[in-house]
Amino acid sequence: MPNSNHYDTLNVSRSATLAEIKQAYRHLAKLFHPDSKRETADSEKIIQVNAAYEVLRDAQRRQSYDRQLQYQKSQTQSRKHHNRTAQAQQSYQHYRRTSKSTDTQLSDWLQQVYKPVNHLISCIVNPLEEQIDELAADPFDDELMAEFQAYLEDCRNYLNQAQLSFNSQPNPTNIASAAASLYYCLNQLGDGIEELELFTLNYDDHYLHIGQELFRIATNLRYEAHDAIKDFV
Repeated sequence: MPNSNHYDTLNVSRSATLAEIKQAYRHLAKLFHPDSKRETADSEKIIQVNAAYEVLRDAQRRQSYDRQLQYQKSQTQSRKHHNRTAQAQQSYQHYRRTSKSTDTQLSDWLQQVYKPVNHLISCIVNPLEEQIDELAADPFDDELMAEFQAYLEDCRNYLNQAQLSFNSQPNPTNIASAAASLYYCLNQLGDGIEELELFTLNYDDHYLHIGQELFRIATNLRYEAHDAIKDFV
């Protein structure tokens, strides 16, 4: 399902209470768990169910995720309405006349959005390889695991800051592709952090490998954003 999200995965509404989310999760976990020996057992589906539950059961992470869904919705709607009405065109022209110049908007976005977000992404991505190397010495060592979990908590905080910065200003139209790459980069990092957090709960290398792959994809998107704006910097 191309437009699926965590709510769809758990088959709950976006206004669902925590109790309803927990009830839905328990039902789906029993239904799809590989060890259930049911015909519905599905290891890939249980990964999606676990990931959805980890986000929606946490109030702060759910709020951040809801903001992401709203952003995606607004972006989808804007792509579907390229044909502006005459009244909308007049309103836009009025806005352009009374707003800051395009160059000023771009300069502000680069300084107040792109640069801080790019720095926060570095704080998330750059330490990963070293963190995994240290943990690989003995993943079952409580102290090493605690350090890895502290790194993931820092990543979560950096990601929240990056998302707030990204949403603090509208994206200049002349670098829309860079903004889109940066947005999807943050999404991939969020998913990657979730997978790595799941690894700390069950020591399943599957989550570790998926988390690393999502970080790799995020890094490539970050490079795409950089390439898209290098002529403006």
